[in-house]
Amino acid sequence: MSRAALLVYRHDDAESARAAARVRPLVERFGRLAGVVDANGDAASLDAAGADLIVVLGGDGTLLSTARRTVGLGVPLLGVNLGRLGFMAEFDLASLAAHGASLFGEAPLRLHELALLRASVVSPGGAARFEGLALNECAITAGPPYRMVELGLGIDGEPGPIVSGDGLIVSTPTGSTAYNVSAGGPIVAPGVGAFVITPIAAHTLSFRPIVVPETARVEIAALRVNREAGGGGTTLVLDGQVRTPLDAGERVVLSRDGRGVRFVRNPEGSFWATVVEKLHWAARPRMRTP
Repeated sequence: MSRAALLVYRHDDAESARAAARVRPLVERFGRLAGVVDANGDAASLDAAGADLIVVLGGDGTLLSTARRTVGLGVPLLGVNLGRLGFMAEFDLASLAAHGASLFGEAPLRLHELALLRASVVSPGGAARFEGLALNECAITAGPPYRMVELGLGIDGEPGPIVSGDGLIVSTPTGSTAYNVSAGGPIVAPGVGAFVITPIAAHTLSFRPIVVPETARVEIAALRVNREAGGGGTTLVLDGQVRTPLDAGERVVLSRDGRGVRFVRNPEGSFWATVVEKLHWAARPRMRTP
């Protein structure tokens, strides 16, 4: 039996709407349309009942937010890139059309599961006042007025160093090619059971990024933070999209969530080919022609 696909895109974006107008007939030709959902909606507005597949049109940001919205549904996601980089979204409109019969028909899908980070902010009294999920990374950023912050790092109950600088990133393998790599962290291949801890502009030469098992429990104590009238200051940021301010004395507790997110792989793609193509891995500087 053909697959039922739920189509997710930004209804307020003209390019996304044009792409949806092209994808919808493709879905209906080879499969069934389970519904259409606005990518800007909240989690409660997403109804994937009867869907075998969630097709997400947009950039990686749209794919990240949809992944968090749908994690409890257990339905695989298929990302169609409409943005510039499109590292996570493995299909574009041309490759989706080329593989439409197998993707929406009865052929087995090529799937892979990505790990999620669960973040909790614990108050000095021990109560968790915030909880959230991240597919790419959890980052603590110094924020205005942009003075150095101090963060105490602990792993599996063992006290570690105090990090002085502009913040700290804890990344999944998926997010290792995002904020983490920009801050000098390593690229981690999908499927590696690990998280990366990378400082942001650490005020020392001796703090290097480290890789810990995905079973690790990472705790980050906010020892000295920035605070500014009007709500600015040191902030915990999940996937660059979900934010909560941090106060001195609070702790951020990070661990792998018990659930994962399944994505449809492009039969013609590979992770390393994407690294070479999109990130220009080890590319030589281009010589200017006279």
